[in-house]
Amino acid sequence: MSYPSKLSAIIELFSGLPDAEKRETLIAYADQARSQEPRDGETFDLEDVRKDEECTDTVAIYLRLDDQGGAHFRISLGPQVQTLTRAMSSILCKGLEGVSPADILEIPADFVPKIVGAELVRLRSQTVYYLLTRIKSVSKVWLQRQRNATQDTNG
Repeated sequence: MSYPSKLSAIIELFSGLPDAEKRETLIAYADQARSQEPRDGETFDLEDVRKDEECTDTVAIYLRLDDQGGAHFRISLGPQVQTLTRAMSSILCKGLEGVSPADILEIPADFVPKIVGAELVRLRSQTVYYLLTRIKSVSKVWLQRQRNATQDTNG
């Protein structure tokens, strides 16, 4: 499967960077993490707020679907969340903007090392995949709720 266009553009940006510039660019994305938090008055179709063992603090994932079925994520992060996770929150919110939950489930995780680099994947192990896993989990729950609602409606 190819990646969604916005995510492809981010992957392409990182692919051409040496490791030092990847780290600087990740820090720039991390600095934008607060802009991915829910805004006053926003409503969501699904909210998943919890503290997991894989992360240093609470992470909240908010999902809103538009009229065409495109997903829009907001993520709020506790103050102890590390820079790489903050960077991934910005990258994933921007890269997955408008992609359907079903398509999100099909996106392979192999793009993560292309963005963060092999060294960070080695150092941070599976934690680099944490937010992608959470976003896919929220997408899966939403799809299951939709299937259940359709079955209830159809009797």
